[in-house]
Amino acid sequence: TTEIYTLSLHDALPIYITRENIDELNVVLKITIEKNDYEKPVADQLKEYRQKASIPGFRPGKVPDSIIKRRFRVPVLVDEVNKLLSKKLSEYLVEEKLHILGEPMPNEELQQKINWETDETFEFDFDVALAPEVKLELGKNDVFQYYQISASDESIDKQIEMAKSQLGQNVPDEEVKADSTVRGDFAQLDENGQAIENGIQPKGVAIAIDLIKNEEIKNNFIGKKKDDVVVFDPVVAFENRHDIKHMLNIKKEEAETLNGNFSFTITEVLKFEEANLDEELFKKIYGEETEVKTLEDFRNRIKADIEGNLVYSSNQKFAIDTRNKLLEATNLQLPVAFLKRWLVAINKELTIEQIEKEFDDFLIDLKWQLIKDTIIKENEIKVIPEEATAFAVEMARAQYQQYGLYDVPAEQLESFARMILEKEEETERIYKRLYEDKVIKAVKEKVTIQETPISQDEFTKLMQ
Repeated sequence: TTEIYTLSLHDALPIYITRENIDELNVVLKITIEKNDYEKPVADQLKEYRQKASIPGFRPGKVPDSIIKRRFRVPVLVDEVNKLLSKKLSEYLVEEKLHILGEPMPNEELQQKINWETDETFEFDFDVALAPEVKLELGKNDVFQYYQISASDESIDKQIEMAKSQLGQNVPDEEVKADSTVRGDFAQLDENGQAIENGIQPKGVAIAIDLIKNEEIKNNFIGKKKDDVVVFDPVVAFENRHDIKHMLNIKKEEAETLNGNFSFTITEVLKFEEANLDEELFKKIYGEETEVKTLEDFRNRIKADIEGNLVYSSNQKFAIDTRNKLLEATNLQLPVAFLKRWLVAINKELTIEQIEKEFDDFLIDLKWQLIKDTIIKENEIKVIPEEATAFAVEMARAQYQQYGLYDVPAEQLESFARMILEKEEETERIYKRLYEDKVIKAVKEKVTIQETPISQDEFTKLMQ
């Protein structure tokens, strides 16, 4: 169908726009710009050029109109017509409330060649892709499954072992064992086994015996005690000159050429002792006011923390399932040919083959975005800055907890959150996540949720 619109907005002259509906998703807009539409702004611009132009042989402001027109009329005309075209096209799309996909593209078949020297009326033909209408009819008859994941004994035990290890400490020991750490003084030796007077002599260097690569050197340490001396070549022992640079506190160039033996005088033998599972440990983890007093309390707290963290996985699974169900239910059709053409036009660095390879994923993402936009509009969903800040604080808290730090001061978390939000990409990602969370929540409130208990192992297999 073809419809003709006359656009006349306030200070604007009429611009004639013809709209031809190719199908439900594709239209062609023909915009006609006549001499009366652009004549005055072009004349005003040329007048301004005449007043400012500096051309040899003429005083400023005295250049003949014919010369000004010959030099400047076409570029000025092109600029004014393009500005008018862009403005009117945008106004039309707004007035008609057209939800378009991508951007209007010149129609390669209908667009006539323009002669800017002689033409007075200009016609422009644009292909425009329309977003499909999203119809969502969700109610309590729609059943969505939600998985409640329970923490396994294995994951609880793993967290306990991690806490014991992270809060353990090195204590003095009698003799070196395979898992000992020794501290001592290095002295570089010459070919005769004598200490070099001005050689490399770092003091108080710690060596973890299990990190020594060479088995013979490692065995030479086993059974040694305080004040014993072990002679070895560090390069042979550790096989990594970068590590040796730090261990001996020498320059990179020295480490690259280092060879020969060192004596190592043991000043301290240490063994690692895991922290005891007592109230002192629980206070270190959860703070002085913690209600965790016994091992049973500790296990229950860890179980609750793990299951609290697993809620994220449950929500993620629910979000994925919800997206898939809504994509299937709406079955949106998109203007595929237009979108491919548009993607090629705006991604000059990508080949057609690359775009084809990723096109199906692009369509799924676009359909999901249209569905989300509809839910956001229908439910008047908004995300405010305070919510983004609170989310960033929780991101910071989770990051600290990965390292076994559970009682981080609020001001430290807030400082970390501010650092996160200073990054534009992170802020955009947080807002996108919060909007999506609210979309999923809005769906959850409309449908019936079937809660299904599931173990960590079962859930892991399900996700695979």
